[in-house]
Amino acid sequence: MTSTPTPPGLARFNALEEPAARAALHEVCTSTAWAARLLAGRPYATAEDLYAANDAAMAELTTADLEEAMAGHPPIGRPEPGDPASAREQRGMAGASDELKAEMLELNLAYQEKFGHVFLICATGKTGEQMRDAVKERIGNAPEQEREIVRTELGRINRIRLARIVEEGDNT
Repeated sequence: MTSTPTPPGLARFNALEEPAARAALHEVCTSTAWAARLLAGRPYATAEDLYAANDAAMAELTTADLEEAMAGHPPIGRPEPGDPASAREQRGMAGASDELKAEMLELNLAYQEKFGHVFLICATGKTGEQMRDAVKERIGNAPEQEREIVRTELGRINRIRLARIVEEGDNT
C-alpha cells in the first residue's frame, strides 16, 4: 500500500505548538469546542482526515457552541474590515447593486430578529441574488430546522478555510 505524503501546509499545521495551532483554527471557526476537537485529533495524515474531523466536530456542537461559531461571522454584505477571508467569501455581494445591498441589509435584520443570530451561508461562489434568495427562503424555517442548516453551512465554510491551511506552502 502506497501512502501519499502529507501536504506541506498540513504538515506545518501538525507541527505547530498548541497555542499557534489553536490560533490557526480560531481563524477557521470561533467555536472553542470545535477547535479543541480538531486539536485533539492531530497529527492528521491527510487533508481528508482533517475534513472528516471537522465534520465529526460539527455534528457534536451544542446550540451554545454553534452560537459561539456564528458570532465569528459578519453579516452577508458587510464583511469584517481587514478580514480577507470574509471579503473573499462574500465576493458575490461586492459588486451588487445598492438596491440589492439595501434589501440584503433588511433581510439580515429580519432574519437576526427571528433567529437571534446572523444569517449564515457558505457564500463562496454565490452571487448576491443567490444569497438574497436563500435568506428569503430560510427565514420561514423553524428555529430547529434553521439551526441544522446553519450547522451544515458552517461545516462547508470550515472545510474551505481548512483547505487554505492544507494548501499553504504548496508553492515553496
